[in-house]
Amino acid sequence: MVTLRSMAPKSITKAVIPAAGMGTRFLPATKAMPKEMLPVVDTPAIQYVVQEAVDAGLHDVLLVTGRNKNALENHFDRAAELEAQLERKGDVDKLAKVNFSTELADVHYVRQGDPKGLGHAVLRARQHVGHESFAVLLGDDIIDQRDPLLTKMLEVAEGQNTTVVALLEVDPSQTYLYGVAAVEPTDDPDVVKITGLVEKPKVEDAPSNYIIVGRYVLRPEIFDILEETQPGKGGEIQLTDALQTLAAGPESLGGVYGVVFRGRRYDTGDRLDYLKSIVRIAADREDLGPDFRSWLISYAAQLPEQIPVGEVLHNPNTGTIPVVAS
Repeated sequence: MVTLRSMAPKSITKAVIPAAGMGTRFLPATKAMPKEMLPVVDTPAIQYVVQEAVDAGLHDVLLVTGRNKNALENHFDRAAELEAQLERKGDVDKLAKVNFSTELADVHYVRQGDPKGLGHAVLRARQHVGHESFAVLLGDDIIDQRDPLLTKMLEVAEGQNTTVVALLEVDPSQTYLYGVAAVEPTDDPDVVKITGLVEKPKVEDAPSNYIIVGRYVLRPEIFDILEETQPGKGGEIQLTDALQTLAAGPESLGGVYGVVFRGRRYDTGDRLDYLKSIVRIAADREDLGPDFRSWLISYAAQLPEQIPVGEVLHNPNTGTIPVVAS
């Protein structure tokens, strides 16, 4: 068993959010609108991610963007005309919502330029980050506010002066879709030492069923490593490959640890999972949840007559509903 090292904490203040992807899986909706601005109920997906960084104490946020991403800057900027109109109408609730995103964080922007992968997007943050450790949050994964993940990762990173990634246990049959970690236990059941990383391995070659989800706390040495990292899967510079170099590197680099997440996560990077995310978040909302859950249960009860035989529905009150022939 590996014991975590004790070192003087180093305060981490900056978060980097790559947001340069084209969002082709959501065409035509993303033809003119960034995928990060797609609403999850009534809030753009990107705002949930920035909120998570702020909740963890990271108020300095850098968005790594690309072409046609002006809507991101507009969302976190002042909207003077809209604010004035809402103020004249006395609509204080909507005005508060508009101002909330403006005042949420100190948001900065840098263009990625060529779409060379996640590793390249992180590398574009070098000038802003400097010689500090920093967090990276991917916008496709929304972490429920009731299940803080980043706070725990920052505690481990600062306390041990190490690099930390978020891990999730999945069915072994799904490992080929993700970066997968080889791990050793530590004295904390929620923290493991990572001894190796593989990007989207064949199922039979996966070193474990721990996959990397979109949260990282990185030491600044990652930039030098990314500079030397050659394109990997898909011809892109993979952050996973750079992390593998760190994990296999000398002790002076601090190694790589994983925080195992066991809470609620909403995957908005896939159309079906995006719809599921909206339903789950809406059902838990205090303002919408009671009426929405009631309607959802009623609607689900009518579905067996409308969907193919053999599919299975899930009712949160009664469990699964097999669809059988009438």
